Amino acid sequence: MSNLGIPDEIIETVLKQHDIVDVISKYVHLSKQGRNLKGLCPFHSEKTPSFTVSPDKQIFNCFGCGIGGNVVKFMMEIENYSFPEAIQQLSEDADIPFLWHNQSDHPEQQKEKSDLLRAHELSQTLFHYILKNTAHGKVALEYLNNRGFSLKLMNQFQIGYAPSMRNTLTEFLHKRDFSLSLMEQGGLLSETGQQQHVDRFRDRIIFPIANARGKVIAFAGRALGDGQPKYLNSPETILFNKSKTLYNFYQAKSEIRRTGRIVLFEGYADVIKAWDAGVLNGVATMGTAVTREHVTTLKRYADQIILCFDGDEAGQTAAIKNLSILEKMKFQVYVAMLPDQMDPDEYITAHGSDRFKKEIVENAVTATKYKILFLRKRFRLNDANERLRYIRSSIKIIAELESPTEREHYIKEIANDFDYSFETLKQEMFEIRQEAEKKHFKGDNNVNRWNNVMNGSGREVVPSLLPAFHNAEKNLLAIMMHSREITTYVEKEIGDQFNVEVHGAIAAYLYAFFAQHEKPDISKFLTMLRNDELENVASSISLIGDNHATNSKVIDDYIKQIKNNSQKHIIKQKRLERDQAERAGDYIRAAEIGKEIITLERNHK
Repeated sequence: MSNLGIPDEIIETVLKQHDIVDVISKYVHLSKQGRNLKGLCPFHSEKTPSFTVSPDKQIFNCFGCGIGGNVVKFMMEIENYSFPEAIQQLSEDADIPFLWHNQSDHPEQQKEKSDLLRAHELSQTLFHYILKNTAHGKVALEYLNNRGFSLKLMNQFQIGYAPSMRNTLTEFLHKRDFSLSLMEQGGLLSETGQQQHVDRFRDRIIFPIANARGKVIAFAGRALGDGQPKYLNSPETILFNKSKTLYNFYQAKSEIRRTGRIVLFEGYADVIKAWDAGVLNGVATMGTAVTREHVTTLKRYADQIILCFDGDEAGQTAAIKNLSILEKMKFQVYVAMLPDQMDPDEYITAHGSDRFKKEIVENAVTATKYKILFLRKRFRLNDANERLRYIRSSIKIIAELESPTEREHYIKEIANDFDYSFETLKQEMFEIRQEAEKKHFKGDNNVNRWNNVMNGSGREVVPSLLPAFHNAEKNLLAIMMHSREITTYVEKEIGDQFNVEVHGAIAAYLYAFFAQHEKPDISKFLTMLRNDELENVASSISLIGDNHATNSKVIDDYIKQIKNNSQKHIIKQKRLERDQAERAGDYIRAAEIGKEIITLERNHK
């Protein structure tokens, strides 16, 4: 057993049953290039393909962002799965029986998760049935119909209704032998105080919330009458974390991946009505601001995001607050402009689906344009001083843009709007950028750092090449990955004397791998690492191949370079120890270290 309690034979079977090219081709368009295949990386934005897949080694690696690994690692990255979730999904896809015990979870906790998932699925079925087929759900059904929710839409999103009685769901779950205490912990029931349980959701329209795999993990309930709160979500549980969950992500992700674009809404109804209007890439947060976890998930699927929040003051302010984290993650951010303080649902009802798609979603403004428009409302532009303050504040926003073309575009817009000279405003922006650059480099020991970073042509100076020992270690590791015999030889000659820490760690894993396996298998070896940095570096090194290992002299030359640098490092450390001993007045110890240094230097020569 290894890897969080999953049997090795399950992992090996999963790797054998899934060809990495077949799996990745579902997400990335790959083209043949020699023995490998190439495509645009799904994990970062690029125009020239640097994402490489090796059918021979059953690995992938992106030379742009550095991510690499086997088919399991790819599923973890592309679907935001944990290691066990990726193995489970791949097992299900290949009809491989999958039973495992996660070492981080006790067996009873695994059972609790399983019971809660089953209970949520059954609860969804119950709520949906009550809405469509009972007298209790009649009022809710009429309300939804009046709001423009068709039966087809209710089925698509499995919308339901929780009746006003206290024990409908409680009795339903109790009859099916679920622990009511566990159901309360999972957010389906509430405790009254006398160890009695009642339904958490009562007289509410129910919106199921699914995880990235489409499993229902929580509910959102909208009060049908004047009940408070208007919206009631499931609490955070072992299944549900609102900072990581996006409503409708499971249904929307294929369209998000296809278009490279996400439309982010504030509410469930907005997502559903937009879906009906043909916007199939819409998701919503769980009543929170966009979190880093949300953004990390979305970035794996798209580079462009449109914020489609309510047109009122609160919605516009929320859009401004979310722009920062999205721009930091290098999203191309746009903001849909809704008129008359409408929300998306209201706009679609009033103006129809076509106008919503064309005039609101497809006509969204850039983040910079939105910031300037948002800022404009904060100033009284008929006052000369206020107008100047607004113009300077806008220029500060524009000055932060990296693209000279974009900066010029927005400066021209302001110049035209207020009848100012373009050159004057451009000079103002130049001075703001100069001031910002001074602050950025303030306190740096090298006062000419800016000149050192950029050469005369305005291009960044290319960093120096890696030292010889660094490349020797990479080349040697690449050969070791293909040969048990050479790995055993290297272990005897070098052991842990690799100079680069990550290379030493990979070597140690190779020693352990070939102690257990006769034949090389890079995909299986990568599964052993279970560390992002090690997997990324190892997959990149493996693509070097072993063709350069023409004879044993090549291996010995690499070993010699590595040992030489290791010896230099040891000598350097010894000199530091000698100097410290001298400063401490321990001259006997300093003399002893001096003798060691002489011996080391003689051997090195």
